[in-house]
Amino acid sequence: MKQVAQNYKSGELAVLDVPPPACAPGGVLVRSLYSLISTGTELMKVGEAKLSLVGKAKARPDQVRKVLDSVAQQGALNTYKKVMNKLDSYTPLGYSLCGVVVEVGAGAEEFSVGQLVAAAGNEFALHAEYNWVPLNLCVPVPDGVPAEQAAFSTVGAIAMQGVRQAEVQLGDTAVVIGLGLVGQLVVRLLVAAGVRVFGIDTVEDRCRMAEKAGALHCSSPDEAGVATLERALLDASNGLGADHILLAAGGHSNGPVETAARLARDRARVVDIGKTKLDLPWNAYYDKELDVRFSRSYGPGRYDDRYELQGIDYPAGYVRWTERRNLECFVDLIAREQIDVGSLIASTFPIADATEVYQKLSSGTYPGVGFLFEYPDVPQAAAPPATVTAARPAAPTSGGVRLGFIGAGNYASSMLLPHLQKNEQAVLGRVATNKSLSAANAQRRFGFETVSTDADEVLTDASLDAVFVVTRHSSHAELACRALESGKAVFVEKPLALTDEELDRIVATVEATGNDRLMVGFNRRFAPLLTDLKNRFGEPGGSFSLRYLVNAGKLDSTSWYLDAGKEGTRFAGEGGHFIDTLTWWLNSLPTEVYAVPGPDTGDVVVTLRFANGSVGTISYVGGGNSRFPKETIDITGAGRNARFDNFQSASLWTGRKPSTRKSRSTDKGQRTELERFVAAVKSGGPMPIPFDALVATTRATIAVDRSLASGKPEQV
Repeated sequence: MKQVAQNYKSGELAVLDVPPPACAPGGVLVRSLYSLISTGTELMKVGEAKLSLVGKAKARPDQVRKVLDSVAQQGALNTYKKVMNKLDSYTPLGYSLCGVVVEVGAGAEEFSVGQLVAAAGNEFALHAEYNWVPLNLCVPVPDGVPAEQAAFSTVGAIAMQGVRQAEVQLGDTAVVIGLGLVGQLVVRLLVAAGVRVFGIDTVEDRCRMAEKAGALHCSSPDEAGVATLERALLDASNGLGADHILLAAGGHSNGPVETAARLARDRARVVDIGKTKLDLPWNAYYDKELDVRFSRSYGPGRYDDRYELQGIDYPAGYVRWTERRNLECFVDLIAREQIDVGSLIASTFPIADATEVYQKLSSGTYPGVGFLFEYPDVPQAAAPPATVTAARPAAPTSGGVRLGFIGAGNYASSMLLPHLQKNEQAVLGRVATNKSLSAANAQRRFGFETVSTDADEVLTDASLDAVFVVTRHSSHAELACRALESGKAVFVEKPLALTDEELDRIVATVEATGNDRLMVGFNRRFAPLLTDLKNRFGEPGGSFSLRYLVNAGKLDSTSWYLDAGKEGTRFAGEGGHFIDTLTWWLNSLPTEVYAVPGPDTGDVVVTLRFANGSVGTISYVGGGNSRFPKETIDITGAGRNARFDNFQSASLWTGRKPSTRKSRSTDKGQRTELERFVAAVKSGGPMPIPFDALVATTRATIAVDRSLASGKPEQV
């Protein structure tokens, strides 16, 4: 299928041929008819992508802070790889469309194949021929509503949420500053609600368009224009001024908020809908005690994965207008002809012309505010095969190990695939990802022969020697078992399993198939500086004490790691790394786990006993300073001490003075780990980590949650 995408590093816009998404549970697969171009949000994104790296940094200072914190913890090289991986990837455009349902996923049976729907979401309602859309971001389109008008529903919901935040009443007076696409819709909604509307915009045609839609008077933002509008406003409001100011403007000027204070009545509401500068003039806002509010996108539910992805609705008695109910309300207003959307449509373009269209929109060649992409007509409303692939000519294998990937997200793309691409023994055969662009990015950057959005394509490919499972935690055990049953070697990113039941199934699969060709991505035991320290330390040969401090840091509020109910706790996802490191250092398996919670949510202090009598403590905490090293290890015993500082420094005390070695890079062992795995698959030799160690580490990791619940030591 065709999809519009942009490379944020180079600014390149392209219409790509990518595999269509599969229809997942909890949503529907939609064949697009029309998708709306957001001339505000999208053109801003397109413009940012064309900036230099310095310009991008200035545009996103929040991301710069994250980068600096990452450099302190992860090192400059690793941080650079991650940042460039994100920048040098195609990202999607679009978030508002109308289309036809071609397949219904489990749990979304309220929809039916052939039904016309409006869809929302900057990850789901994209400029693409097919999109998978979750239940709560999709609504039926009433009979009689033209598909091209229904494509406005998401932007309409944005405008509607702004109006709701203003809490307008019949007879109120409002000023809309910024009469682009969102502003025009705000004007129409206010007029429909019985509000007397005034408007301000730099473009005269937009002012006349708003007046034609019912605004009483619109003018330019210069002094003469504002003065004229102010007189008309005071006449209409008996000298009071505006009850509501709705900011639908963008840009870096502080003019909109200053004009808002001038036109607002005492204790008026100022609602920010767009993305404009908000350096509030304190005296003006204080004197009138203005109520400043923000309108967050389409409405309540936005940015809440439980609502958007899991389909958990908010009860109407507590949250009357969610983002889905806003979408429903907007298409209903169109159906009842209470809001005019058709007059906003300036032009409709074929999706194949998207690159040229964005260029001309950015240069101001096309007048108007409403622009749509239309998609090729398909005679039958049938779902595309989920196994459709975009193929490249196969590279000569030269007897190499053919690899398949399920998942190609940021970790795989920055920490695994670059090493495999350089490995002469590895051939990247097939990749499957949930998102179409992720597969296309992986093929473009790493040269996969074939791409897909169906994991079965990888699992059933008899030409592959090994499968990498680099997906979210909850899917690891299931995919690992299926890959083992197919007779392939398997590399699973940590964790191997989230529960004892999942781990039991993996063990049973190995026993039933005889296929124990399993590897888990416990890379730290392969880190050069750490292996060198262990070699210098010498074999333990007795009982030792080990202390591992993990300064994990705070998670972003949008991180899927926070979905503990589905993906396991944060320690369940990452703790295996640290338990495996201690197991490897001691050459001994853990036998008992005792865990107590730390001061912050997700913090845990774990004490492990090992078969050789050694004791290890892991302090996994998130409340530390973001610039403090992430991982430090102290080892004590037999008259020796060792300290390992975040893959950058390793010191050994065996005599009077410590011996310290340092590394300029923060090498956590991924390259060596992958070399060892590929070599083992090719030769048929033992896997780099024994199977019993993988099982013991995973059981110990799982036991941490049991110990936290019971308050007692748990046997491994």
